[in-house]
Amino acid sequence: MNVERFLIVIVASLYWVEGREITKILTVKGGDWGSWGEIKYCPEGSFADGYKMQIEPPQGFGDDTSLNRVSLSCRDAETLEKTGNVTPYSNTRSFGSWGSETSCHKGQFLTSFALQVEKPQGAGDDTAANFVKFTCRNKTEGEPSVLYQQPGAGYWGSFGEWSEICPLGSAICGLQQMIEPFHGLWTDDTELNNLKFYCCQ
Repeated sequence: MNVERFLIVIVASLYWVEGREITKILTVKGGDWGSWGEIKYCPEGSFADGYKMQIEPPQGFGDDTSLNRVSLSCRDAETLEKTGNVTPYSNTRSFGSWGSETSCHKGQFLTSFALQVEKPQGAGDDTAANFVKFTCRNKTEGEPSVLYQQPGAGYWGSFGEWSEICPLGSAICGLQQMIEPFHGLWTDDTELNNLKFYCCQ
């Protein structure tokens, strides 16, 4: 296989996965620790129309981790029936509890996101990612509107710039999380550091 053909195969594999045509990968500046895990997708024909977060509340003199996991809810684009949830790392140890699900107006889907991140604290307690919010839009037309859970922000850090937005005709269909693994007691854990979302045709 020559180099040109090899590159074509690589590009094709990036944009056709699990029966989904990827139109854009949405990224922002996140935390500094951990590694990227597996990518999870909504079922074919479905897109994310809502989300929920697993957040640990402030621990006082203990180690804070804040936002630790994100889960997407999926809905069929044609029937608008719910088709399940996308939750990477669902079977690994994590701190905090899941909040309620927040969803777009029916017929709209998630199209971009912004992440609240606390910058490195040096000798202090790091938390990295603290909160996430999205925009919703009809897949084929209309202006996006902001979707966020109350109270609208996490405990520490600030929101960075919005990601790019899914092209018209597509919406968020997949999720990847950058997680720092648990280090043990008496250490500074941050858990979730960054997110990537995948737009599908």
